[in-house]
Amino acid sequence: MKINIVIALLVLFVSCKGNSQNKEKATSTKTNDNKEFAVQKTNSEWKKELTDAEYYVLREAATENPFTSQLLKNKEKGTYVCAACSTPLFKSSTKFDSGTGWPSFYEEIEGNVAYDVDYKIGYKRTEEHCATCGGHLGHVFEDGPNPTGLRHCINGVALNFVPAE
Repeated sequence: MKINIVIALLVLFVSCKGNSQNKEKATSTKTNDNKEFAVQKTNSEWKKELTDAEYYVLREAATENPFTSQLLKNKEKGTYVCAACSTPLFKSSTKFDSGTGWPSFYEEIEGNVAYDVDYKIGYKRTEEHCATCGGHLGHVFEDGPNPTGLRHCINGVALNFVPAE
């Protein structure tokens, strides 16, 4: 009898589904390794065009150290573009200080940022990358300000800033 209760409790415990599994954007287990992008280059071509830091973040999905980006405190009006292919990704009007040490935005430029699931640190996160070249940008979290409630936490080295004219 005790064994049946223990087994029932184990089954119940294992079948429980936590809130972290209900993320709206983190719904796929696919990675962008086999996706086709409009801009495609070999690793050696990317290495010739990007700095070591840009290559490490954009092509190897690394994370730059917090509070090191020159774009973190940028308050100019303009557009943040992909450092690899210049695709416009975020408008300066959506940038905010999240206190995390990385440039943060509450909204992307629709259609220019793609999403994937990342399990690299042991739990599911929503990774974002450039929809044109596939370069890793950072992650999006559901703890941002209104109107979206999202925090696009982006590696500054993955971005270039184009001032408004």
